[in-house]
Amino acid sequence: MVEPPIEYEQFEEGRHVNYWDLNPVLQEEARRLYPDDEFEWAKEKLQEFGHIVGHTIADNADRIDRHGPTLQSHDKYGELLNQVEYHPDQLENERLIYEHGIVADAFKPPEGRDEPVGLLHTLTEQLLLSYADTGLVCAQSMTAGVALTLRNHDHTEDYTEYLDQLTSTDYETVIEGAMFLTEEQGGSDVGAAETDAEPVVAPHQATESSAAQAKATQDGGELQTREYKLTGEKWFCSNIDAQGTLALARRPGAPDGTKGLSLFLVPHELPSGELNEQRYRRLKDKLGTESVPTGEVEFDGTTGYLVGEPERGFKYMTTMVNWERVTNSVGAVGIIGRLLLESKVKAANRDAFGQAIQDFPLMQRDLVEMAVDHEATLTFAMEAARWLDRYERDHGDDDAFQLMRLLVPVSKHVTTRKAVETASYAMEIQGGNGYVDDFVTHRLYRDAQVLPIWEGTANILSLDVLRAMEKEAAHEALLPLVSGYLDNVEHPYLQPLAETVQAEFEQLQEALLGLATTDNESAQYAAKDVTEYIYDVVTASILLSRAQEHLDDGDARKAIVANLFVERELASDSSGVQTDATPAMEYFDAIVQYDSLDDTKLPEQPVTT
Repeated sequence: MVEPPIEYEQFEEGRHVNYWDLNPVLQEEARRLYPDDEFEWAKEKLQEFGHIVGHTIADNADRIDRHGPTLQSHDKYGELLNQVEYHPDQLENERLIYEHGIVADAFKPPEGRDEPVGLLHTLTEQLLLSYADTGLVCAQSMTAGVALTLRNHDHTEDYTEYLDQLTSTDYETVIEGAMFLTEEQGGSDVGAAETDAEPVVAPHQATESSAAQAKATQDGGELQTREYKLTGEKWFCSNIDAQGTLALARRPGAPDGTKGLSLFLVPHELPSGELNEQRYRRLKDKLGTESVPTGEVEFDGTTGYLVGEPERGFKYMTTMVNWERVTNSVGAVGIIGRLLLESKVKAANRDAFGQAIQDFPLMQRDLVEMAVDHEATLTFAMEAARWLDRYERDHGDDDAFQLMRLLVPVSKHVTTRKAVETASYAMEIQGGNGYVDDFVTHRLYRDAQVLPIWEGTANILSLDVLRAMEKEAAHEALLPLVSGYLDNVEHPYLQPLAETVQAEFEQLQEALLGLATTDNESAQYAAKDVTEYIYDVVTASILLSRAQEHLDDGDARKAIVANLFVERELASDSSGVQTDATPAMEYFDAIVQYDSLDDTKLPEQPVTT
């Protein structure tokens, strides 16, 4: 365990380290948000995982980026093959994460426990894994997402065997999941899907081994089968060769739009061992995330097994979409954490004009701002993860549902855009090296750029925020959440900041009321501003509450972090130039190196940047 303050000159670069040990903010949030018994069990697992990711997985990830998966669509005789070939390092990384239990621990009791841990634990480990390989996180997260969707919506328990394999810690038996959602003509308009599903109408002919998949059900008085033949194209299919893929398709006579879509489990291989009748047309030549194969798939009489009730597929798929959005958010924070680490190490070890560049005021300011961004995005992403975890523990918790629906799209939008911005500047700190393939910032920049695109762009997410408030009244749970955090703030230093946030919170409430009473086009036009405003107000309230808790223990570090965030995002006056000593210079060790700060060293009033 590396104890703060952390002297970054001891490292050559941001690898061969323990990412858990080097992120005290993540440790703090996990300790606070996990149920006590779960954190006591999890802390050793998290430290072990931080070591694995910081060493073997991080090294493998760079090699995999240069030797990504390749597709052999047909064999030498022209027979359909659909074979994706992987570098051995990819297989080693997969073995390490699945045997560690990154998926399984949230579905089956791990060693040392009588019950599974919550999904918050999986998300925390995904954040650590994102320090090394976003593509690997994509495949692993979709595996967990398919398992979650089947657990929630396979009421017939037809797919227990698939669920068991998706959540296995045995690398020889584990299978991965995927989500084939996008079609070329539809994009984000999922309701425009054109993939058809024709029922196999002779379930009595099914063999005993496939009886579960061909099980007859009663639907509207007509005999139906769970086995269908799918026809259509899916355009952006990540983890293309997964054995547990979920896809949306429309049954005969089903209505247009999302209301007519059903959800199907489409395996790579059938229970008989035969290859499913689909064609992996090509792999995409992507900017980044080379470790996860993304391609185009043609369904042509492809076997798919109905999940849950017909025509409820889009509702079922939102379980996985919400999960993936939180994954994108914590993944973005993981990338920001790695970029910040690489920047700190470089700044501590690179000399210019006779001193380390971390000693120059401008670099100190940059590193402090990056550190505050990291701390803010981590705090909000973990808050969103907390409410998704709460809801998945208890689907009757209405507050958890409302907060999950609101905070998840907000988190995904803001944190992923911040990851791209941070990656760009982290390359600049590395100088010319940051722009070449030999150094990791090059890959992190390419990987980060997909995060604002996966599972909904900024516009789609902002519109979903409006939808969450309109259809689920999600803002009703937001109001007591923010008020509860601000009510905790009583320290004289924090009071002026809390008053600023309270005033902004009242303006936010007025804005939400305005959205409810304005016309649809005006509401859509303002959606992105409101989404980002929610992030700023909620994040500020949490940081102030955390700062109060730390001040109760005599540590003022968090108070300065909260101060800087509030002043920059909610109270900053862009006019004028600051010529006095800056907080970046005065509190650099506390903010960047996580050193404690005695509360007696706080200034009499909040600082400005």
